[in-house]
Amino acid sequence: MEIIKIENYKENRFKTGIVLGNFDGIHLGHKKLILSMVENCKKTKSIPSALLFTKHPKEVLLGKSPELLTSLEDKKDILNDLGVEIIYQIDFTKEFRQLSPEEFVKNILIDKLNVSSIFVGFDYRFGHKASGDAKLLKELADKYKLKVAVIDPVYDEKRVLSSTKIREHIRNGHLELANEMLGRSYRIKGEVVHGNKIGKTLGFPTANIELINNYPIPKIGVYKTNAFIDGERYISLTSVGTNPTVGGDSLKIETYILDFNKSIYGKILFIDFVEYLRGEMKFSNLNELKLQMQIDLESIKCKH
Repeated sequence: MEIIKIENYKENRFKTGIVLGNFDGIHLGHKKLILSMVENCKKTKSIPSALLFTKHPKEVLLGKSPELLTSLEDKKDILNDLGVEIIYQIDFTKEFRQLSPEEFVKNILIDKLNVSSIFVGFDYRFGHKASGDAKLLKELADKYKLKVAVIDPVYDEKRVLSSTKIREHIRNGHLELANEMLGRSYRIKGEVVHGNKIGKTLGFPTANIELINNYPIPKIGVYKTNAFIDGERYISLTSVGTNPTVGGDSLKIETYILDFNKSIYGKILFIDFVEYLRGEMKFSNLNELKLQMQIDLESIKCKH
């Protein structure tokens, strides 16, 4: 897959089909939209592409990253898996923000990206102060002889499936519902850093995770997870909490990886959350904590 910054670029190699949107999480609704675009490109012999901002607009406007289900790098990986061949990237600059809806279509999509077909969701907004909608996009497409497809919403529990709802499920510990909407397990990634070594003392050495991106944090508790290190998958048990038994007061994410004894400090660890097992508990002593960890491990082994 190609990644191209478009500020000083003009696509003159081929016609492109493009999917537009923020795509936080790339949930099942997003997936339907993206796959529709990819399938159409096969029929029209155009190249399937996506246009993404280098930074989320809220990060540019507010100076800090919003809580996102997927980072830009996460999105690239998922889009590649779905068949997108080119990701065009653009900075959310003051000049870009001031483009009218028609200027966006003409100056960016047509003149720069050589677009022949555009795929958007039902709630897509674009142009200065988000003044353009799907209806206006269709009108502009007719003017410039482009194909536009507006994909209907995907429903879950009689509500429109949304990234906001998925984040809510994650914070409430409803991982199975969140994963169902995502079409995959919710994933975070971070660097393995040194912790207080309590797990090692108990015979259950854990990897302490320092998050790389501003992900929604699952509800405090213990989860069945899958850990991925250097592309290899391992069954794991992940605790999100403060370690109250040893007087902890700051939130930590720690993962015990089954059948694994290598040093991974400094490595990037991917954690897929599969199932919420129980809430955080404060024990009278470390022996009680060790016993509960053994019970938790037996639980996930039985479910494996």
